[in-house]
Order: sequence, then structure tokens, then C-alpha cells
Amino acid sequence: MSARPVPPPAEAIAQDVARALAEDVGSGDVTAALLPDIADIAYLLCKEDAVVAGQPWFDACHRALDPDVEIDWRVRDGDRVAAGTVLATLSGRARALVTAERSALNFMQTLSGTATTTAGYVDIVRDTGCTILDTRKTLPGLRLAQKYAVRCGGGQNHRIGLFDAVMLKENHIHAAGSLPAAIRAARAAQPSLPLIVEVETLEQLDEALAAGCERILIDDFDAGARREAVKRARAAPFNGRIPLEVSGGVDLSTLRGIAEDGVDFVSIGGLTKHVRAIDLSMKLGPAP
Repeated sequence: MSARPVPPPAEAIAQDVARALAEDVGSGDVTAALLPDIADIAYLLCKEDAVVAGQPWFDACHRALDPDVEIDWRVRDGDRVAAGTVLATLSGRARALVTAERSALNFMQTLSGTATTTAGYVDIVRDTGCTILDTRKTLPGLRLAQKYAVRCGGGQNHRIGLFDAVMLKENHIHAAGSLPAAIRAARAAQPSLPLIVEVETLEQLDEALAAGCERILIDDFDAGARREAVKRARAAPFNGRIPLEVSGGVDLSTLRGIAEDGVDFVSIGGLTKHVRAIDLSMKLGPAP
């Protein structure tokens, strides 16, 4: 069984939650103030099939308003659940429970949506040796959260941002004068960082293979060119040492064929960009 995904640092989660509560609660929850401030219980219900993600943010929302709240999770992030599953039960102060509800649900619904979408893509490429990657096309302010959700869905993360890998694309190559010149400049400036090179032709692929890098992204290659790229990357003297990534022109109907062509990675912006929230609800009272 694969290891559970590790969430971002607690400080990053706390910052996400602080922003969410600040925009929702503002100067105070005037409706919750009408409730008696007594102990109460609640439960979190998933109303559709889903992959769960977002528990650290859900917990942090509630604990920010009631440090003594007790949350009993019946599932873990990364679990697949059926519609009608009670995910957790809560015990705490009634006012705090209802005030934290919306922000906590927003995190859980969004991140579970990302994880569920990712799992759908991962299922399609299962047993092909191809890995599903995310991109930087994330919701502003939620990059670490969404990339965690991708891991919950069985995918892996591309670079986190513009700081942790060098990625040469068309404009960088144009500015440098040639692809080999761009690679030389990248290696000289950032020798310790991974280097990813995007190529648009088989000729550029040959240049990238000869110059060397950590991964080559073959952008919008048709099926014939893609298979030829795999053949060249696996032939001597390269012998598959530099993995190939596909990006662009990928959807659920084309993904399996792309994976079966032998590429190592497929990166999909839609994992984090086209988010459909999972239908969850939190209700006061005992769980059914």
C-alpha cells in the first residue's frame, strides 16, 4: 500500500485558514450569535462518490474558533468513499461549529474535487507505467493545498512554482538563440535545480537529449511524432535515461492512448484549474 500523502506545513495551512475565516467571519458571525453558546454535536456527510481530501484545513477551521472541539474522522485523506458516507463527527460549542462550517466545507469540497478528478485520470493510465502530474494552473492562494489534493488522488506534483525547477519553453529558447544555448545558460545559472525542457519538434528533441536535462516535455506532438519521440529517447545512447512528459491536447478520451505510447508523464492543468466541488454537508445533531 502506498504511503499517505504528507500535507503542507502547519503554518501554511494556518495561513490559508486565517484568510478564509477573515473573509467569511469578518467582525463576527451575527447569525451564530443568536444561538445559545452550548455544547453540541454535528456530522460531516459526503453526498456523492468521491476521493476525500482536505482534513487538515477542515480541522484547522474548527480549531481556530474552538480549540477544544473534538473531531472524529471515520476516513482518511486519499480514501475513496461512496455517496452517503459520514466522514466525521464533531463535538464542540454550537456557535463555533456553525461559524466554521462554511469555510471548513469550502476547503473540503474544493480539495476533494481536485483529488476525485485526479483519481479519475490516474485510473485511466493504471498499469501503463505513466504518471499523472499537475501544473501551476491552481486557484490563487491554494497551490500547496491543491497540490496536496492531487497527491491524495494518486497523482504527483510537477514543480511547485517558478523557484524549484528550471523549465525552458519556447520564449526562453528564442531569447537564448537556440535550445542548446538555453540549456547551457540554465545549467550555468542554476546547476543544482532540475531542468525541464519543452520541445516542439523532433529536431529539438534530439538537441535536448544530446545536451541533457532531467525531463523533456513534448508539446502538442501528434501520435506519430510522439511514438517516434519515445523511440529516440529509449534508443542508445540515451536508453530512456531522460523521461518524456506530454502536455497539451490531453483529455479523458485520449489519455489512455497517449500513456500506451510509452511516455513517462502526462501533465494536466484541468486537475486543479477546472474544479467541480464535491457535494458535502455538515449538520448539527447525531450522525445517522
